[in-house]
Amino acid sequence: MSRAITADTGPLHSGALRRRRRYERREPALDAWLLLAVLFLLGLGFVMVTSASMPMADRNYDDPFFFVLRHGVALALAVTCGAVCFAMPIKVWEEAGPLLMLLGIGLLLVLLVPGVGRTVNGATRWIALGIFNLQPSELIKFTAVVYVSGYLVRRELDVRTSLMGFLRPMVPVGIAGVLIMAQPDFGTTAVILAAAMGLLFLGGVSVLSFLLLGLLLAIGLAVLIIVEPYRLQRVTSFVNPFDDPFDTGYQLSQALIAFGRGEWLGVGLGNGIQKQFYLPEAHTDFLLAVVGEEFGLLGVLAVVAVFAFITWRAFAIGERARRRGEMFGCYAAHGFGLLIGLQAFINVGVNTGLLPTKGLPLPFMSYGSNALIVALMATGVLLRVDFELRRRSVDPIPEGGLHRERAAPPSRPLRERHHPERGAAWR
Repeated sequence: MSRAITADTGPLHSGALRRRRRYERREPALDAWLLLAVLFLLGLGFVMVTSASMPMADRNYDDPFFFVLRHGVALALAVTCGAVCFAMPIKVWEEAGPLLMLLGIGLLLVLLVPGVGRTVNGATRWIALGIFNLQPSELIKFTAVVYVSGYLVRRELDVRTSLMGFLRPMVPVGIAGVLIMAQPDFGTTAVILAAAMGLLFLGGVSVLSFLLLGLLLAIGLAVLIIVEPYRLQRVTSFVNPFDDPFDTGYQLSQALIAFGRGEWLGVGLGNGIQKQFYLPEAHTDFLLAVVGEEFGLLGVLAVVAVFAFITWRAFAIGERARRRGEMFGCYAAHGFGLLIGLQAFINVGVNTGLLPTKGLPLPFMSYGSNALIVALMATGVLLRVDFELRRRSVDPIPEGGLHRERAAPPSRPLRERHHPERGAAWR
């Protein structure tokens, strides 16, 4: 009789296990909230680039969709690059860090060859590749984070205990910074150095060494500001742009007028005035001012909140990787979080007059293929780190002749393990 009961309850018990396994496999493989936040910024950025660029494109190129079509192509290319970065295992990025850094420095050196670099507004930052212009300084942002993250894993003890171990990774980063300054591009140099310094600080360097190097970098940047008159004008003009609203303070004064016109809820999508003939670079560096005019203070706060959320999610992924012992994933997630957060902070500060005017685009939103591609490459690596952490939290089991994965079943109290399923005793 007992054997019959056991035989009858076997299929029922296995069916319950299969149902529980299907339920447990429903855990998402990606950080859906991070992905949704990035998609929101991409969609809003496309809409705002369309709204901000059409008047200038119609006036200068007789085609109101001139920038819209190019931004759409750049968006498709950026999504493809982000997908490729997501498909590559984290171990590949860790091993390729030094090679990628050398490649980035090599591309910066190519810009110094006469006739190769493309000059726009007095800055030689692009390499013409037919229909696409490559900007090596944007690529260096990505490679610097990957390189420094890998170095911190390989030389963890040296970084924590010796000054040379701390300074060694800053040599290639410093060389890249000098080459970027030769273009010139002060803002990108500052962002790269700040992200590298932040990663080294998270890597456990001594406070004295960190403060010493930070002081030297601050002195060097201050000298660069003082030596070049236009940089000094930018540093001083943002304090009160309306002192010279038609020259040094023109961009910022027009941006502030746009924010003022937007008030709380904005004038409506497409109804902005500043983007038409007043605000320069409305679809690139000052896109947030157009958001402020057309969607008001609430629209700007929503954009800032989404950037804060993305930065927080990146740091949360890094913390999970640290607890699992995946140190490269930890440093890479922290580095890309710093990179995206710093660029967004600087762009918002420039648009609102809290920081000196710098030519840094708003990540995920501003017009510009290189910045968009690098932002989505960083997102792809972030999602890959999270994906591998989720995949390693499940136990592989063979079932039905196929190799599947399911989450480890929750442990049951000892007193429950020897009880049959409810209702099985009378069958």
